[in-house]
Amino acid sequence: MTNADRSVWLVCNGEIYNHRALRAELEGDGYRFLTQSDCEVILALYERHGDRCVEHLRGMFAFALWDTRRRRLLAARDHLGQKPLYYALTRRGFAFASEIKALLAFDPSLRRLNLEALDQYLALRLVAPPHSMFRDVLKLPPGHQLVLEEGRAPEVRSYWDLHFEPKLSGSEDALLDELEERLDETLRLHLVSDVPVGAFLSGGLDSSLLVAMLARRVGVKNLPTFTIGLPYAEFDEAPHARAVARRYGTDHHERALSTSLLERLPDVLHHLDEPSDPLSLCSYHLAALASAHVKVAIGGDGGDELFGGYDRYYGNVYAGHYSRIPKVVRRYALGPMLPLIPEVGWYKSVGHQLRWLHRLSFLSGGERYAASLSYFYFDREHRQALFTPEARQTLRFADAEAAIREPFERGRGDVIDRMLYADSRVRLPDHPVMITDRTTMAHGLEARSPFMDHRLAEFAASLRSTLKIRGRSLRILQRRLAARYLPPEILSRRKQGFASALPYILQREYGRLCHCFLTDSALVREGILSREPIDALLEAHLAGRADHGNRLWLLINAELWYRMMIGGTDRESLRAQLTGASPASRAA
Repeated sequence: MTNADRSVWLVCNGEIYNHRALRAELEGDGYRFLTQSDCEVILALYERHGDRCVEHLRGMFAFALWDTRRRRLLAARDHLGQKPLYYALTRRGFAFASEIKALLAFDPSLRRLNLEALDQYLALRLVAPPHSMFRDVLKLPPGHQLVLEEGRAPEVRSYWDLHFEPKLSGSEDALLDELEERLDETLRLHLVSDVPVGAFLSGGLDSSLLVAMLARRVGVKNLPTFTIGLPYAEFDEAPHARAVARRYGTDHHERALSTSLLERLPDVLHHLDEPSDPLSLCSYHLAALASAHVKVAIGGDGGDELFGGYDRYYGNVYAGHYSRIPKVVRRYALGPMLPLIPEVGWYKSVGHQLRWLHRLSFLSGGERYAASLSYFYFDREHRQALFTPEARQTLRFADAEAAIREPFERGRGDVIDRMLYADSRVRLPDHPVMITDRTTMAHGLEARSPFMDHRLAEFAASLRSTLKIRGRSLRILQRRLAARYLPPEILSRRKQGFASALPYILQREYGRLCHCFLTDSALVREGILSREPIDALLEAHLAGRADHGNRLWLLINAELWYRMMIGGTDRESLRAQLTGASPASRAA
């Protein structure tokens, strides 16, 4: 869209939640709007405030604005990175898009692997800005602007950050009331829509609290809610979601996930443009369910990172306590006993947790926090074995863990604040939010995340860390708010994780997956990964000696992605390999 004299042009992907208030203010100042679009306020704000227009926006957005008079491009991404913006400086010129595949269509020479990004993905199961999985395609970080002027290189600069100091000094009860008011405000903003609005309902604390407040406090009647059930009782949250739906009279929809979900994996990778983890497959099916009924869905992304919802937060604190035991005792007395404890069961097993704690005790600060994430995937030692000598030479200056370590070290406050800062700036936008955005957009569904309103995030950051985590208790203040709306059985449940069960659901199919995509790996043939460590992981996993399900999933996703996005294999051919059918028979 353009302004009245056609001197400024805008393309925008997203939603500006405070556009009505901005429009009223700007019209009062005499600005003449040409459309009813919420995004048009960006044009008006640019004419009034220039590059500082972003400071007035509340919403999720990626936009690019062309000033014809100044021959100058201004691009920006929202505060917490809910919407993506990729760009590349190519032989044909500067290009930007919401999806990498658009840039590949613009310039096919961009279809080259970024080895540093693969290294980071295997370490942290994400690819953080400015990297993408393509060597010359870059990501604009959340809360940043890009300025491009003739004859100059693109300039990227921050316009917003999350500050954890100073802390609010009010009483816990007063801050609880303020949290409720602020969440009420952001929920009402996120409900503004010309199309039907529903909500994802996992049965966990975040989505259950939002649904309860929408129904009881905001007064939404017959709210459509959506749940995916898992055929693995230990992880299935659908019964808890049903209980919340009954309590608040929602129009509830549920679908069970089955092993046939593998058929959709090539589609998921196509829409993500980059490899991911099991969460993407589950989110894709949830979005398909919701899109059959609504065009907008409220979700709970951000609650864990703002209010302290992960075990690793107190785990890192405990690692600090454990590190006070003399190093020689830990290394030579306690360490040799750890192999006696089985490690099957991934991160929930005692064996894995003790190994994790022991490993972290020899590290500190940001290095410890980064290692606390990479331990369950491919830490530095695993990756050294996994990559070929040639690839290791290329990666000799790479630092995959820096994506987490550096924001941790840059953050202010105590260790809890620093972990929350690193997660909110990197892990949140580049893992769960990226997945939610791509999988919902794949189905024409708009996902909205009230917890990621930057004003609410600023309030959460200003809360004392003891209002989030005390000992092994997580989300202290958020749980107190939830107690006003939810029954004790929901509040007392341990966090399960939406996609944690997928490697177990697919246990019988891992043999086929690994045979199809790892025993004859393109990444091995191209001299990037080594055969022996992959075989060792697979053999130990299938024999039940160790749980490498999530590591193997990352490798399989990386292999599928490489064949599709770098090698050019089409989706139907990959689907046929996954399902055991030929492309011709599927077409027939």
